[in-house]
Amino acid sequence: MSDTKAVQNKSEEFAVRVVKLYQHMCDTYHSYELFRQILRCGTSVGANIAEAEYAISKKDFLSKMYIALKECAETVYWLDLLYKTDYLSKKQFESLREDCLELRKLLASITKTTSESFMGMKE
Repeated sequence: MSDTKAVQNKSEEFAVRVVKLYQHMCDTYHSYELFRQILRCGTSVGANIAEAEYAISKKDFLSKMYIALKECAETVYWLDLLYKTDYLSKKQFESLREDCLELRKLLASITKTTSESFMGMKE
C-alpha cells in the first residue's frame, strides 16, 4: 500500500487548494451555499483517506477508499459546474480538475488492487 502515502499527500495538498478556493470565492461572490459543496467534497477526499489509514480491516480500508473515490468524482462535478457558471476561470478550473483527476486515478488504482487482493483472500 505504498500508493497510500502518495494519495494522502496529494489529497492534503488538494484540500488546501479547495479551502483557499472556497475562501476566495466567498470573498468575491458571496454565494456561500453553492461553494460549500465543493468545500465539503473536496476536503472529504483526504479525510476519508486519513480514516482508511487506521482501518480495522482490509474491508474497512476498502470502504473508506471507495468513499474517497466517490467524493473525488463529486468534486469533479462541482468543478465542472462552477466553471460552466463562470465562477472559476479556465486556468483555475484546469489546474484543480487536473489535480482532482490525478487523485481519482490513484484512488481507482488503490481500490482496484485492494479489491482484487481482498477477493483473492476469500476464495
